[in-house]
Amino acid sequence: MLTDIEIAQGATLEPISKIAEKIGLREEEYEPYGRYKAKITDAFLDRMADKPDGKLILVTAINPTPAGEGKTTTTVGLGMAMSKIGKDSIIALREPSLGPVFGVKGGAAGGGYAQVLPMEDINLHFTGDFHAITTANNLLSAMIDNHIQQGNALGIDQRRILFSRVLDMNDRALRNVIVGLGNKMDGVPRQDHFMITVASEIMAILCLSENIMDLKDRLGRILVAYTYDGKPVYCRDLGVNGAMAAVLKDALKPNLVQTLENTPAIIHGGPFANIAHGCNSVRATKLALKLADYTITEAGFGADLGAEKFFDIKCRFADLKPAAVVLVATVRALKYNGGVAKADLGTENVEALKAGAVNLEAHIDNLQKYGVPVVVAINRFGSDSDAELKAIEDICLAKGAEFALSEVFAKGGDGGIELAKKVVEACDKPSNFKCLYPDDMSIKDKIITVAKEIYGAADVKFDAAATKAIAEFEALDPAYKRFPVCMAKTQYSLSDDQTKLGRPTGFTLTVREVKLSAGAGFMVALTGAIMTMPGLPKAPAALNIDVDENGKITGLF
Repeated sequence: MLTDIEIAQGATLEPISKIAEKIGLREEEYEPYGRYKAKITDAFLDRMADKPDGKLILVTAINPTPAGEGKTTTTVGLGMAMSKIGKDSIIALREPSLGPVFGVKGGAAGGGYAQVLPMEDINLHFTGDFHAITTANNLLSAMIDNHIQQGNALGIDQRRILFSRVLDMNDRALRNVIVGLGNKMDGVPRQDHFMITVASEIMAILCLSENIMDLKDRLGRILVAYTYDGKPVYCRDLGVNGAMAAVLKDALKPNLVQTLENTPAIIHGGPFANIAHGCNSVRATKLALKLADYTITEAGFGADLGAEKFFDIKCRFADLKPAAVVLVATVRALKYNGGVAKADLGTENVEALKAGAVNLEAHIDNLQKYGVPVVVAINRFGSDSDAELKAIEDICLAKGAEFALSEVFAKGGDGGIELAKKVVEACDKPSNFKCLYPDDMSIKDKIITVAKEIYGAADVKFDAAATKAIAEFEALDPAYKRFPVCMAKTQYSLSDDQTKLGRPTGFTLTVREVKLSAGAGFMVALTGAIMTMPGLPKAPAALNIDVDENGKITGLF
């Protein structure tokens, strides 16, 4: 079979003007970025405001493994399959980060014959949104250090600066740095940190903002530091939120592209789900709901992270009511959870699959707590045996979840017709969506609720720094007590220990630090050894990426 990039480069793309026409865009309502990409303007969003919403479908997955689950591939394939069965559908995805593109995971434009295009552009610079977020973030960092250098009128304590610089790259050497070294004119020396751009509060703010004025207000509310006498310093105190909003003006506009089968797709925003809230922008999702009868979106990593944050953060803020959830699982990943080595995953092993299926069962149980119909998408690989597939089907039946085989990777939309029909049936069932916890629950109790109800923890331990931070934040403003929590946790396990596969029980989740994202509107609880600046592996994917004399890129996946 051809590689992903070979399939993408062999596809016939329609001009973006034709894709725009399919969703009812007028010429003045979109801004082309070349022949196959465009930004959708506020004029179109305003014109669509009173149109009834379609049905919202979330695609999530079991905990990721080296075997791969194919969540984005399933999302794209499902959107194409919906068109195959005559349903009006649109896809709403996150933008890829360059960190995993050059690291281990690769791109995030789908795979095989279920991709969004132009694949190379989407996986690399796209329309420059991430660069704008990086610039806006680092503008604020520069203004903080400049304020201190120029006399420090606010009395900022450089030992208590909370806001970090960012870069859209995996670069562990930047996790802890000293800035301001040199002579007197080079700044005031202090310790600083870099995070990856997708972990920036600016990314979260952009993805949760309703419009440019909401964006500017949220930027102003970012808590950046404390003064020497313990008073909070916000971005608005430095007077830079207006300039940051100006940098982000175009990045706030959703991006329009297409699938391999020319289905419209909106791709916008991209916070990671293990260290941020893991969902594409509210603007993109709300727009998509106006454009089609069915909007298919996805949330990062497993349902314990992406889906939980989609429900408890994004749906809470944007008043979204999902109609159905698709949970992606594979035979290979379940066998890996059952103790099979990666090299042996192609060999039939029904008993190991059944042992590892506890992970699938946990996610079904968790999703059903939100009151939304669940459909399991069994992402089929060529090595899957009939006995193994039958075992997954039996597990789904026992849990009361619908299921369907998905072969979109190999067959495109045709490989997802059975899944599409099951999803449409699920959307016709009653959805009694509810968040996991109420706004007025304490921050600690919200964390404990997620840990016990979703992760299966027996207990939660708060380190002294976390307890102190929660008390400080709740004392700053009564509104902060009502914030939802954004859990920063390993994606590889339901627990905070990535080596514990399957469905671990009896463990204690450790919360070592809590950060306030006042502009985004949530608290971030850091658990285990989670890093906000990942590192590169021994053999990064970047080693395989190249470009020839004609500008043709190879090695992306």
